[in-house]
Amino acid sequence: MPQSGLPVDIELGADELSRRLGEACLARGIRVTTAESCTGGGVASAITAIAGSSAYFETGYVTYANVAKQRLLGVSPDTLDVHGAVSEETVREMVAGACRGSGAELGVAISGVAGPGGGSLDKPVGTVWFAWGDERRQRVKCHHLPGDRRGVRDLAVAVALAGLLDSLLENGTVA
Repeated sequence: MPQSGLPVDIELGADELSRRLGEACLARGIRVTTAESCTGGGVASAITAIAGSSAYFETGYVTYANVAKQRLLGVSPDTLDVHGAVSEETVREMVAGACRGSGAELGVAISGVAGPGGGSLDKPVGTVWFAWGDERRQRVKCHHLPGDRRGVRDLAVAVALAGLLDSLLENGTVA
């Protein structure tokens, strides 16, 4: 059973979520992109594990360092200085920049503290911010994911995929 507040469909696992995401993207003619930090490309890897994914996925960004978030995604240095990399404001700018740079209609951004170190009182290990949307509109959510580094990263990949799928299926739009 998922932790309270987590999408129920994460129980399907990354493989099944990726397969369903691909079907939904193809049915709607939507291209997706990723802007990842703490997952290190795990979402893009899950998406591209599906044969034929090049029809709806062509660009993913792994911006682990703040300088990469600025250079590749256009995240403002002021945003990073004031709010930090693990924040609502940063993931909003990350997904907007990823969609702008890739031309995708829908994207996901992930930034968090996977551990075992790096946490703080305000942002303990397991704190992960997500944003789904496009250059203009984003939906954001913060989760406090349980587990060790691998567990946090694996759950974050599943949450990111579930959010992409929800954006397509529930709303019929990108955000």
